[in-house]
Amino acid sequence: MENLVVIDLGSNSVRMTISEIDEAGTPNTVNQVKRYVRLSENMGTEQVLQPEAIDRTLEALREFKKIYAELDAPKIKAVATAAVRQASNQKQFLKLVKDELDLTFDVISGTTEARYDYLGVVNTLPIINGLLVDTGGASSELILVQNRQMKHVVSIPLGSVTLSQAYLESDKVQADSLFSAMTFVNNVFNDVWWLNEAKNLPVIGLGGANRTLAKINRRNKNFLNFEDVHGYKLSADDVYATLTQLLGLNLAERKKVPGLSKDRADIIIGGLIPVALLMRLLDSQQITFSNAGLRDGILFERIEQIKSAID
Repeated sequence: MENLVVIDLGSNSVRMTISEIDEAGTPNTVNQVKRYVRLSENMGTEQVLQPEAIDRTLEALREFKKIYAELDAPKIKAVATAAVRQASNQKQFLKLVKDELDLTFDVISGTTEARYDYLGVVNTLPIINGLLVDTGGASSELILVQNRQMKHVVSIPLGSVTLSQAYLESDKVQADSLFSAMTFVNNVFNDVWWLNEAKNLPVIGLGGANRTLAKINRRNKNFLNFEDVHGYKLSADDVYATLTQLLGLNLAERKKVPGLSKDRADIIIGGLIPVALLMRLLDSQQITFSNAGLRDGILFERIEQIKSAID
């Protein structure tokens, strides 16, 4: 029995999944933990991880270590994405984590992040063709899937935290700010040469902001387990209506929206702009949500390795 610990350090949150994998490669997820650390907060044009954000992250990782330290010989796979990838003080941060926690992070590329997203989705959802959209805190990954194969992939430097801090008020978002943010996102999408190949295809949404979109709608429709969004579908009209609703609220009002975490209320509009604009650009009529993503992709990769060793 192998105890696989996967830690995903993103720009807004850090998450840990612990899975038991038996000798045949059959997994059983036994624990999942998430902490909002907002590591990319106030990085600025110099792309510097700030002391307060680093402290929050270290505290969360200490909590995680207390959990996995109880396991028998855990196999730890820790990956860091956009915030650490872009940070000018990346080496100092990684050394600090290593010195204080004896934890080594692998800073993965946007392409590798997207590949793990793809593995997580195709192994858990019956997707044939579609565009995977993983909106993170500081980057978004777009993956075109055709006949269940990954055809094109790109990581673009925009996310819920960075878009919100660069363009949007944290309280009531103003029309000129919204227009500036949407113009920026549209220009980024226009530079993705293969995006037209996704015309009319369904969108598959990953990442905290997109999952929050599903949770809000599931709460509105009185689903008992509103957080279970895996495989849940929404029409484009529902997406646009939800974003319009949130734009009409100030921060205090957004914090009261059922299904929307208070920790995400100040960045949710920035987080939903990319998927809403993509669906309009591609004339996509439906979005399917996935709870499976990067950490699941790492798990499936490890399962394949175990099964290959058996063969």
